[in-house]
Amino acid sequence: MTEQKLVWIEEEVKALKESGLFINLRTIDSPPGAWMTVDGKRVLNLCTNNYLGLADDARLKDAAKAAIDRFGAGPTAVRSIAGTLSLHKELERAMAEFKRVEDALYVQAGFVANQAAIPPLVGKEDVIFSDRLNHASIIDGARLSRAKIIVYEHCDPADLEAKVKENLPQYRRGLVVTDGVFSMDGDVAPLDKIYAVAEKYGLITMVDDAHGEGVLGHGGRGIVDHFGLHGKFDVEIGTFSKAFGVVGGIVAGKKLIVDFLRQKARPFLFSSAVTPADTAACLAAVQMLTASTDLVEQLWENTKYFKGQMKGLGFDVGNSVTPITPVMLGDAKLAQAFSRQLFEEGVFAMAIGFPTVPQGLARIRVMVSAALSKDDMNFGLEKFAKVGKALNVIA
Repeated sequence: MTEQKLVWIEEEVKALKESGLFINLRTIDSPPGAWMTVDGKRVLNLCTNNYLGLADDARLKDAAKAAIDRFGAGPTAVRSIAGTLSLHKELERAMAEFKRVEDALYVQAGFVANQAAIPPLVGKEDVIFSDRLNHASIIDGARLSRAKIIVYEHCDPADLEAKVKENLPQYRRGLVVTDGVFSMDGDVAPLDKIYAVAEKYGLITMVDDAHGEGVLGHGGRGIVDHFGLHGKFDVEIGTFSKAFGVVGGIVAGKKLIVDFLRQKARPFLFSSAVTPADTAACLAAVQMLTASTDLVEQLWENTKYFKGQMKGLGFDVGNSVTPITPVMLGDAKLAQAFSRQLFEEGVFAMAIGFPTVPQGLARIRVMVSAALSKDDMNFGLEKFAKVGKALNVIA
């Protein structure tokens, strides 16, 4: 019997299950390639963020193994005391060169990167202007800063400017922060217009490029490259857990800011450094993308094909202009049922519901990858059509 003090948790869990919002964790037993083993079943992978198929690339795995032999399993210290490896510094230099910025700081995760960057730049006397659909890591980083948070309407530079004009004079300084590619809808922030507002009012600028690196820009250099804003945007946040296929976060931009963050960023100062294996694999991925644009070009070719076919079948794929392909269903229970039936048919694509997306906007989120062959995509399309018709989503 549940203790009285914990009954409220039992009731919360029951409500989540009844509303179709309870998250059931699936168990992976293979690399996240085009096909993978999930809950003991071989399925087509339309779910992970492995945009370029690098997570199981032999060059990344070989680099990780060699790094373990040279440096050991873990650094056993924070970067600022005894945890900075030569590998960490080499990766930071390579990433700065790849992103065409002055400097870069490597931290434990993309989520952590926002917590590392935002609080040192603004405090309780300052204001943050944040897109309504910004990622949870931006929201949490902003809250940790204790700055006033003012939300502007999604991808709306006019609303941003109106709120800056109204509120900025009351504060010491301001920061504008936005996702580059929005992870649930696949749309892209109008970064050039946001920069114009920031420049007009003297705001610090920050963009989270988690879903843009390896996807947008020349050879996957990201959203700043996509808009030609090199040297203008102050801070770019990134992750190695998506297109680069590993794990870790990056804060890139002006050297003055990055050097300052090395002194002030709490995750950098108080949490152990990233392992040698992860760091070496990240470095190998950056070197591969620096040397060739082939994988990025294949990603966009696959994206064009898959999205075009899904639209032709009659599915609503929202306003995405990136490989992120939301299959809009609305009802959370319908989305979960759709995902379960897809899995039974051999396709792994998870349902996304509240609070990850707003109420009434549940969906299946398909992540297109360069690792998919046309036969793979056709298999997935066939199964989407079968389930869509069975559940009366398409005719």
